[in-house]
Amino acid sequence: MARSRPHRNPTNKSGRRLRRRTSTPSSDPEARSRASRAARSARAGRMLVPSTLTILAICSGLTAVRSADAGQVDLAMGLLVLAAVFDGLDGRVARMMDASTKIGAEVDSLADAINFGVAPALIVYSVVLRDNAGSAAQDFGWVLALLFCVAVVLRLARFNTLLDDDSAPSYTKDYFVGVPAPAAAVMALLPIGLQQHFGHGWWVSVPAVGAWLLFIGFLAVSRIPTLSLKSVKIRPSSLAGLLFLVAAAGALLFTFPYLLMVIGVAAYLIHIPFAWRTQRWVAAHPEHWEAPARDRRLQRRDERRQAVADGTRRRVIPARSNARLGLRRPPARRED
Repeated sequence: MARSRPHRNPTNKSGRRLRRRTSTPSSDPEARSRASRAARSARAGRMLVPSTLTILAICSGLTAVRSADAGQVDLAMGLLVLAAVFDGLDGRVARMMDASTKIGAEVDSLADAINFGVAPALIVYSVVLRDNAGSAAQDFGWVLALLFCVAVVLRLARFNTLLDDDSAPSYTKDYFVGVPAPAAAVMALLPIGLQQHFGHGWWVSVPAVGAWLLFIGFLAVSRIPTLSLKSVKIRPSSLAGLLFLVAAAGALLFTFPYLLMVIGVAAYLIHIPFAWRTQRWVAAHPEHWEAPARDRRLQRRDERRQAVADGTRRRVIPARSNARLGLRRPPARRED
C-alpha cells in the first residue's frame, strides 16, 4: 500500500524562504544600515549617562562655591559631597555600560580639577581666610589657596600619566602615589569642619590654615604611597564589625557630621605610615608582586613570626595585661 505524503503548500514555502532572505541583515543593505544606526544610537545613549553624571558633578562643585560665598556653609559642604558622589559614580557607570571614551575620561579629569582643586580652595578662602581684617592676611590667604589648587592639579596630571604606564608591577594598583584628589579636598576643608563644630579658635587663624593647606598640598604632590580602596576585600568574619562601624558613622553623619569629618581625616592620616611600610615591603620582594594583597599580608605575618622564633625580632608582650585581669603567674617549681 502506497504511503501518502502530507500536503505541502508551495506558496507558503516560498513565502517563508522570501521572509528569511529579507530578514537577514547581511543580504539587505538597507537592513544593515538600519542595524548600524540602531547600534550607534544605543551606544550614544549609553555614553550620555556617565557624561551627564560628570556634568552634574561640575555643577554641584561650582554651586558649592557660590553657596559658601553667600554664607551657606552647610549647603556648600553638602553640595561638595554630592559632587564627590557623582564623580565616583560616573566612572563605574561607564565601565558597567561599556561606554568608556577618551572624551569622557578628559571631561572626568577636568571635573576632578574643578571639584577637588578649585572648589575647596575657594570655599576655604571665602569662609575662613577672607574673614581676616587685614588686607595683607587676605592676600596671603589667597596665595595659599592658589598653591593648594595647583598642587591638586599637578597630582591629577601625574595620576593620568601613571594610568598609561603598562610596565608598572601589578602591586602598584593597590596604592596611590600621593594623597588622591578627593581625600586632599576633604582634608583641606578640615578647618571649616573644626569651625562649624567647635567654633572660632586658633585652628581658623591664617598661620594654622596656611600651614595645613601647604601640608595637604605636599601630600598630594608627594610620592608617599596611600592605600587604594579598590583593592580592599572584606572578609566574611569581619562583616559584623564593619556594619557596626557603618552604623556608628551613619549616626554621626546625621547628628555631628563635622565631628565625623574630623575622625575620618585623623584615621586617614594614621593609615599613611602603614601604607608606606607595606608598600616598601612588597617593593623589596619581587616574588610577591603578582600575589593578592591578602597573601602578602599572610607572608608578612609569617616573616614576623619567624623573626621572633629566630631571636632577631623582639616579641612585645603587654606587661600590665595580667595585672589588669587580677591574675598572678604560677610560682616556679623547685627541683628537689
